[in-house]
Amino acid sequence: MVALLALVNPIQKVFVITTLQSQFDVAKTRFIAVKATITAFLTLLFFLLLGEIVFNYVFQIQIYAFQITSGVVLFYNGISGLQKGMFIKVDAGVSLKDITAVPIAIPMIAGPATITAAVTFPAHYGHINTIISVAFALGINLLFMLFAKQIGAFLNRFNLMSPLVRIFGLIVATIGVQMILNGFATYWQSISGAIIH
Repeated sequence: MVALLALVNPIQKVFVITTLQSQFDVAKTRFIAVKATITAFLTLLFFLLLGEIVFNYVFQIQIYAFQITSGVVLFYNGISGLQKGMFIKVDAGVSLKDITAVPIAIPMIAGPATITAAVTFPAHYGHINTIISVAFALGINLLFMLFAKQIGAFLNRFNLMSPLVRIFGLIVATIGVQMILNGFATYWQSISGAIIH
């Protein structure tokens, strides 16, 4: 649960929703939060249940390749958050329909790293536990999005917003490195098994 929560990164959403509140009213930002969460959950559920089939049989992609690629993307996003104090910049004047699915739901909530976790976690923790963990992480993330204005005001009052974004950037970058290492470990196991047989 903790790993998925770090990958979903609720602090990032506080920053994004706070930014959106200058363009949309409270009702619209709440709509964005709820619809994006539902879209992200359905996306992660799809990959959780059918991810290996999609990768192996439809696209013929090995999971370790996806892990390594996602790790690189996650590392880049983490370093960006660490250096710039933001993960994704939302352009001014963007429409409500455009941003709800992309980039809020995908890839900000259901990003490459979160999708990788949804695909690989069931093998270690089981499908039910993974689904519960995904729902828990997205539920916490939704609460952060719904109360972004209050949380943002509190964090800004004590000048904590920017440091927290950078701390989460470091955590996300570190998770990215771990994901790359896990991908290489999975690759090594697969070729070692092939050599033995």
